[in-house]
Amino acid sequence: MRPDPARARRLNRSAILASVTVATVLVLAKLWAYAATGALSVAASLVDSGLDLMIALGGLAAITYAARPPDEDHAFGHTSAEDLAALGQCVFILISAGVIATASILRLLQGDAAPLMAEGTGMAVMALSILLTASLVLYQRHVAAQTGNRVVMADQLHYLADLIPNIGALVSLWASARFGLGQIDSVIALGAAVMLAVGALRIGRGAWNALMDRAADPAMIAGVEDIARTWPGVHGFHDLKTRTAGSITFVNLHIELDGTQTLEQAHAIGAALRRAILAKYPNSDVIIHKDIWNG
Repeated sequence: MRPDPARARRLNRSAILASVTVATVLVLAKLWAYAATGALSVAASLVDSGLDLMIALGGLAAITYAARPPDEDHAFGHTSAEDLAALGQCVFILISAGVIATASILRLLQGDAAPLMAEGTGMAVMALSILLTASLVLYQRHVAAQTGNRVVMADQLHYLADLIPNIGALVSLWASARFGLGQIDSVIALGAAVMLAVGALRIGRGAWNALMDRAADPAMIAGVEDIARTWPGVHGFHDLKTRTAGSITFVNLHIELDGTQTLEQAHAIGAALRRAILAKYPNSDVIIHKDIWNG
């Protein structure tokens, strides 16, 4: 059972605030670790944590701003702010990934890897990073399961993916300290850069599609059609149009009703259909248009 809207907003905000706190702690710790070790894999993890902080702050702003009701200038609400923020984050990620990849390739081409320093310090910081990240993922998963908020879900998935480069950096530092394998640092950093770029393109594609008013997922469209097709009093439907903005999906649907019934009866059928669609797809904004059936 979903919590009431006020409690859901508090849970979502607490999950994003926890994300901001964890990201801030990890950025500071990894800055210290990178200065101490000079490891590119730690630098890659540092950039990723910096990105996490930006995404968390953007998510916090998006949840706060998107919660504002529609106004005279924004009749459909403010949820597109989430997509604009995501595009900006995508550009930042791609630039950062390019810098890390270039540095990794140049170091590999040099042949002799620069020796890493203070591996024990770096390993301790990366272990802390893994512990905090795993704890945050578990908490955000708990919140997302209760509220169904897509911003929290996305943030949780992003941190789950972060565990891989964090573990990679820990392995790199351990291999350097144990076997003197300095080159593995550049290899892991290059892999982390590729993962960052892939993630950035995925985030950017989703945000771009939303800003270009791309239709909702085909499964959702089919679900709305199934509800309308079998709804009592609805003799047909047409012009089903959908688009997404942030975490909200907008649905416009024309239904065909018996023209001999009263306006009150027609309104009741349309209102009940709208409630049914919202019950199945709660993160939606549904508008039902009523037309006369000419059957």
